[in-house]
Amino acid sequence: MTNLAPKKILVIGNGGREHAVCEAFKKSSKSSQIFVINGNFGTREIAKNIDFIKPNQVDLIVKFCQDQAIDFVFVGPEQPLVEGLVDILEQNKIRVFGPSKKASALEGSKIFMKEIAQQNNVPTAKYGTFESSDHALNFINKIGLPCVIKADGLASGKGVIIAHSNDEAMHAINECFSGKFGEAGKKIIIEEFLRGFEASYFVICDGKNFIPLGFAHDHKKVGEGETGLNTGGMGTFAPSPFIDQKLEQKIIETVIKPTLEGMNKINAPFCGILFAGLMIDNENPKLLEFNVRFGDPETQVILPRIKSDFIDLIEHAIDKKINDYKIEFYPNKKLVCVVMCSRGYPENYIKNSEIKNLKNVEALIKNTPKYAGVKILHAGTSVLENKIIATGGRVLNIVAEADSFDEARQKAYEVVDLIDWKEGFVRRDIALKALKG
Repeated sequence: MTNLAPKKILVIGNGGREHAVCEAFKKSSKSSQIFVINGNFGTREIAKNIDFIKPNQVDLIVKFCQDQAIDFVFVGPEQPLVEGLVDILEQNKIRVFGPSKKASALEGSKIFMKEIAQQNNVPTAKYGTFESSDHALNFINKIGLPCVIKADGLASGKGVIIAHSNDEAMHAINECFSGKFGEAGKKIIIEEFLRGFEASYFVICDGKNFIPLGFAHDHKKVGEGETGLNTGGMGTFAPSPFIDQKLEQKIIETVIKPTLEGMNKINAPFCGILFAGLMIDNENPKLLEFNVRFGDPETQVILPRIKSDFIDLIEHAIDKKINDYKIEFYPNKKLVCVVMCSRGYPENYIKNSEIKNLKNVEALIKNTPKYAGVKILHAGTSVLENKIIATGGRVLNIVAEADSFDEARQKAYEVVDLIDWKEGFVRRDIALKALKG
């Protein structure tokens, strides 16, 4: 049985996802102290930000865990996972939630992910892999347009380009090979274009068994109506009004189970959050990508639907006892998250602009009944001379819960409009399609 003593937890990361994770841990009856490396202005309200250690300073993280007698570490972002932080913590006998370096290659290399899918009969798009542009155009002529060009490695959600002409395709390919995405673009994948609707599916795994955490729908493009450049995500909603139990079971049987079995076959058991990006057409799911951690901003709408104690859930996964756990959800809760960004994002955006009345707005929503169920989560904020400033591209997450998507949307956008930040912008159509669901 999982230890019931209060827990000291270290969270790695500084985004809206990590703020949401800290909120979930804080609600637990087992939480005693939460530390965050490095956190942001929002996490410092509910946890202790550790500003003097960076997420890539592995030796200092190990020492901090030992000095503070940390009960477990929760790794939020993909970069430290892909670089092997989990392996090093485990070698030092520090309990940690997240996949090993080998298992994290499911996100760290799109080529590896496609090979795992192919070896285990997971449905996915036809593809080719390339290390130069020489044979790329021949392959594009073979699969037809539009096609999808992806940098092999991590590119913060921006290394995917949909090309509608040969010129667009060659421009995208040359951008990858000319170093736009650094090491991530040294190899590329070219895929056939899949039609249908996209969904994000999350499961928590302990290496052998798993528990589904549900679906969310992300809005990836910067512009309304899914136009413009790819981003890390402009908003989300959950649960899915489009996916029933029968389709969920099909996704489990054709995507999740074979992948987890395949990872065990190559001696890379997957422990952590497996996030499947799916395209669904006529009830047929196909795998677009795997991520090896909670999505950002999907986490912000997934976690508030979990009724169970979050620390308890994570510890069952760490202890390889997920099969013993009975998870509970709030079945009727609808959630919408609107991401506020700095102008210019996802390209060169305005940095260090002031968000003038944020503390007042946070106090107002806390004390106004009509804003019950609304939270402002911080993603890219800091404090400079007593002013809250925007330090990132994606800066604030306005998360609203209600009994209907319509009401949740209304609450979220009302709060967006209360915030005095001239250098910020949002998409105005987040979760609009949920109303037609």
